[in-house]
Amino acid sequence: MRRALASVGGLGLALILSQFPEYAQQYTQRLGGAVDELRVITTDFDHAAIAGGLDRAQALARYNASNDDFLAGRGESMTATFQRFEQLSAALSQIQNAGPVERLQSLPVYLDTDIGRRTLQSYRPAVPATMEGILYAGGGFLLGYLLLSAVWRFCALPFRRRRLYQY
Repeated sequence: MRRALASVGGLGLALILSQFPEYAQQYTQRLGGAVDELRVITTDFDHAAIAGGLDRAQALARYNASNDDFLAGRGESMTATFQRFEQLSAALSQIQNAGPVERLQSLPVYLDTDIGRRTLQSYRPAVPATMEGILYAGGGFLLGYLLLSAVWRFCALPFRRRRLYQY
C-alpha cells in the first residue's frame, strides 16, 4: 500500500515539475514581447527628443516642469515606462542566461509578476519532450515518491507492532 501511494505521489509531482520548462518558455516569450514593445516606445520617445534637440533626461525634465497637469503626468508615466523597460530587459537577460536549476529557483519571482500571473492564466500544459522536461519529471517522481513514502512511514509508526525478542 505504501509503495502504491508513494508511486502516485511520485507520478503527481513528476507531472507537475515536468511542466515547469514549458511554463518558463511561455513566460520568457511573454517577457520578450513586453520588452520588445517597451523598446519601441522608448526608441520612439528618444528619437522625438533628439529631433527636438534634447536627450531623454532633458525631454522628461520639460514634461515635469510643465504647469499643465496632463503634460506633467505624461512625464511621470514615461519615466515609469523607461524604468519598467530597464527592469524587464534585465530580467529577460537573466532568464536567458540561466540554467535549468537557476530558472527553477527563480519560480517565485516568475509567479509574483504581472507577466507571470498572466502566463499562468493562459498556460497550456505540454508533454515534456526536451531533456530538461524529462529530467524535471524524473526528479519530481523521485521526490514525490520519497516524500509520500516518508509521510506514510511516519503516520504508520504508532500502529506498528513491536517485535519482542526472547533469549
